[in-house]
Amino acid sequence: MASPNPSSSPPPSSIQALVADALREASELASKEIALFRTEMTSNVRSLFVGLAMMVLAAVFAVTAMLVLIGALVKFVATLVGSEWLAALLVGGGMLLIAVVLGVIGARAMSLSNLAPTRTTRQVQQDARALTERVSG
Repeated sequence: MASPNPSSSPPPSSIQALVADALREASELASKEIALFRTEMTSNVRSLFVGLAMMVLAAVFAVTAMLVLIGALVKFVATLVGSEWLAALLVGGGMLLIAVVLGVIGARAMSLSNLAPTRTTRQVQQDARALTERVSG
């Protein structure tokens, strides 16, 4: 009896094992992609809440600044002389500046581009290329 030729087609059990391995690896890859997506979205949502908190703080400072500026204007008109109005005007202007800075920071943190799962998208594209190369190669 002749021994089987090593260059002949693999036995059916090897093909089944390869298909099972491919399915298992595809399942693991999908699980890892989903985990990456969840992690990235959790980070993005957290960033959204920080931006929202900054916007609330900006609103509080803006309202306070407006009250101080109105108080400064009232004192200025009432006294017409003295430096009390100047101090109130400087404090109100400083608070308004703080409100503007917090508002800009909050608006940047809440931009929609920060919510897009860019790492997940990039990883899925890399995996798709690798899978295509593996299947065609």
